[in-house]
Amino acid sequence: MKFREIKNNVFYCGLNDKERKIFDELIPLEQGTSYNSYLVKGSEKTALIDTMYPPKAEEYLNNLDENGINKVDYIIANHGEQDHTGTLPKLIEKYPEAMIVTNQFCKNNIMEMLLIPEDRIQVIKNNEELSLGDKTLRFLLAPGVHWPDTMFTYIVEDNLLCTCDFLGAHYTFDDIFADDSKELEHSAKRYYAEIMMPFRKMCQKYTQQVREINPDMILPSHGPIYKNTKFILDLYEDWSSDEAKNLVVLPYVSMYGSVEEMINYLSDKLNAAGIKTIKHDIVSDDLGDLAMAIVDAKTIVLGASMVLCSPHPAAANAAYLVNLLNPKAKYASIIGSYGWGGDLVGKLTGMLSNLKVELIEPILIKGKAKEDTYARLDDMAKAIVERHS
Repeated sequence: MKFREIKNNVFYCGLNDKERKIFDELIPLEQGTSYNSYLVKGSEKTALIDTMYPPKAEEYLNNLDENGINKVDYIIANHGEQDHTGTLPKLIEKYPEAMIVTNQFCKNNIMEMLLIPEDRIQVIKNNEELSLGDKTLRFLLAPGVHWPDTMFTYIVEDNLLCTCDFLGAHYTFDDIFADDSKELEHSAKRYYAEIMMPFRKMCQKYTQQVREINPDMILPSHGPIYKNTKFILDLYEDWSSDEAKNLVVLPYVSMYGSVEEMINYLSDKLNAAGIKTIKHDIVSDDLGDLAMAIVDAKTIVLGASMVLCSPHPAAANAAYLVNLLNPKAKYASIIGSYGWGGDLVGKLTGMLSNLKVELIEPILIKGKAKEDTYARLDDMAKAIVERHS
């Protein structure tokens, strides 16, 4: 594959992986992902910024050969996770004079995870610069947008900013430049929800920092390159803001239909009052869609059946995921149905400890909904409407 020039001897040398179905054995991929790597040719030195996921190593190394890259002086590791660094052991063997340039956190990670020799690593600090001759790389530490070892690399003279996982998308493409489409927005939001939302406050900070740098292009480690940087920055400003939308998300599992009946009733009541709802069947629907939905939600109501004396495992999994992702929701509640007892509400609320929410009075019933159940659901709907007003 011939490398695509981005600007003035800065090249894209990454790869698409359209066949990959799941990321980190956790995140379903709708259309695979891309692993972005960038080649910077200065007048005196050459640098690679980020490398390649190990299963794609052979193709990546062959591409370097086919494009005549016989010497690399520096390999920049913006973050230690193996989808970016997994080819480092082969690269330092291929280019014996190359030094890996990274921060102290990342140095420790790649030494432990990839067994990189310490003498092949050059440690830099925040705002430190590295000259390639007519090009300068400036390193900006950005801990907390995904991992503590994350940093950005700024190509000074060309005003290009490589943001690692920040501002990325699990998105494959033929054109390396973003088309600012709704499809890309969907993929970027799903990526934000699953990877960046737990670090929402840090996303606020670094979105503003990138705006202040005002790069001509944003070069992430997954997804296309943004020439229109406003497109992705505006989206991140919205998603990471403290302002929730007039939305209630209703994830549920219903073994015999009782919970689903209550969820449907509550959803209809809220819709009639002008509140948008998203219902999510935890068992059959994609958890990535649930993650996307809770990005904007003001209220989350979790519906659950019971298995033995505990919440259904799918409900526990959803509660764990919501707690892990820690969205900006302001309110939460639980709707449940049981056969012969147990602590559904206590166990589920205990799994939502990260959320800074007001708990609206839960509803737990035995068996099917009855007349008084609907009255309680009406009260819950009223309480939610009052809080959304």
